[in-house]
Amino acid sequence: MSSYRGPVTAYAWDELRGLSLARQFPDLEGRGPAAVTEAVRRIGPIQSQTARSPYVALGARLPGVTHDAVTAAYESHAIVRGSSIRGTVHTSTATQHALLDATTRVGQRAVWVRHLRLRHTEVEELWQATEQFAADEWRPADELFDHVGTWLRAHDEEVPEAVDRGLGRYLAFGHGGLLRRPLTSAWSGQGAAGYRTATSVLPDRVVPGDVLVAAARLHLASYGPATRRDVAWWSGLGLRRVDDLLSRLDLTWREGPGGQPYADVPDAPAARDLPGVRLLPEFDAVLCGYDPKARDRFVGPADHWLLWHRNNGYMLAPVLADGRVGGHWRIEGSGRSKMLVVRSFAGSRKPRKAELEEPVAALSAALGVSLESVTVTRA
Repeated sequence: MSSYRGPVTAYAWDELRGLSLARQFPDLEGRGPAAVTEAVRRIGPIQSQTARSPYVALGARLPGVTHDAVTAAYESHAIVRGSSIRGTVHTSTATQHALLDATTRVGQRAVWVRHLRLRHTEVEELWQATEQFAADEWRPADELFDHVGTWLRAHDEEVPEAVDRGLGRYLAFGHGGLLRRPLTSAWSGQGAAGYRTATSVLPDRVVPGDVLVAAARLHLASYGPATRRDVAWWSGLGLRRVDDLLSRLDLTWREGPGGQPYADVPDAPAARDLPGVRLLPEFDAVLCGYDPKARDRFVGPADHWLLWHRNNGYMLAPVLADGRVGGHWRIEGSGRSKMLVVRSFAGSRKPRKAELEEPVAALSAALGVSLESVTVTRA
């Protein structure tokens, strides 16, 4: 780790929250595809295993942005989607994806080695073959799965039972070198996806020489200040590797809660308040940019427990009230008759219906849906 000298004053959670809010909620002009791309560049990769999440995240940060504007950014490949860091789906800019791709190859390699137990080949050879297979067209998950099995057998490798049971589908489309797009639904829908080699879709993308160092800096610029454990959680890299990466960056260090050293980029924006209410998506960066044990800057442990269903890894969509997570929301109903239900946590400020008008309008525009009514209750 780079040299650390204890400061005169340590960070408190309130200061950490304000510094994170400044970069997660930047003031940007415009609401078209260019503004969408700039927002993703500023706030960092958006966790997207729930397909609507990037739309909701951008609606909360660019109130008034439309579903069409976000979709246009996807269609032009200004922003892209793929399974990356920690093996989860993320939306990023095309430039950021090069960092995520490289980080995923390092962070997820052990998963592939453990499950495939290759005897005659290396996982890098399978990755290369998969990229060749998906170079010219968008391949459905089943085709990638079949390709993995065929390749293993052709190279005299066993196909573990777990791969035949379905793990192979994850390994096939979970390779960081692939991008994904919807085949049967909108970008905001949960329909079947197709997968294609990133370098075929983005032949001009620029890969930094020290790509993992750039990935570590991306985390701090988007979510910081952060601890080494926050960077490791986000990136899927081990702590020793993270320590090495941080030691090679020009960073500022200050002690924070629990006596932990917090790193930040020297050109970080000043802290800001965020009054009012924002409706955030599942797995929003204000939570998932940090180690699960250290998300206190935005939510207390008891409320975090209510948001995160550990048995299935699912997270409820948070309500951000005056810069802190104060509850969760969901859309109920079908067809044209949909309603928004907001549930606030006990002890938190219950949002007034009047102050929900703007965030509801932002959510409606970003998702392209009409919300007929709003209900506010206690969780």
